[in-house]
Amino acid sequence: MKKTISFILLALSLVLLLAPVVFAEEAATAAVAPDDAKLKYYGIAALACGIAIGAAAFGTGIGQGLGLKGATEGIARNPGASGKITTTLIIGLAMIESLAIYALVVALILLFVNPFKI
Repeated sequence: MKKTISFILLALSLVLLLAPVVFAEEAATAAVAPDDAKLKYYGIAALACGIAIGAAAFGTGIGQGLGLKGATEGIARNPGASGKITTTLIIGLAMIESLAIYALVVALILLFVNPFKI
C-alpha cells in the first residue's frame, strides 16, 4: 500500500513539475499574444513550484520526525550510547534537509527560467 501511494505521489509531483514546460510549448506554438502566454506559464509555474516545495517540506518533515523518534528511543534504551546516536542523528538530519534544499533549487529554476527567449 505504501509503495502504491508513494508511486502515485511521485507521478503527481512529476506531472505538476512538468506542466509548466508543456504549457510553455503549447503557448509558443499557439497563435496567442506573447503576454498571455507568459502570464499563463508563470502562473502555472508558480503553482507547481509551491506544490513541489510543500511536498518536499512534508516529506522531509516526516523523515526528520521518524529519525528523531528513533534516536530518542535508542537513547532511552541505552543512555551510554547517546553520543554516537546524537552524532549519527545530526548527520542524518542534515542529509534529509539537503533534499528539501535541492527541491527548493529546482523549483526556483523552474520559476525563473525564461522559455520565451527569442
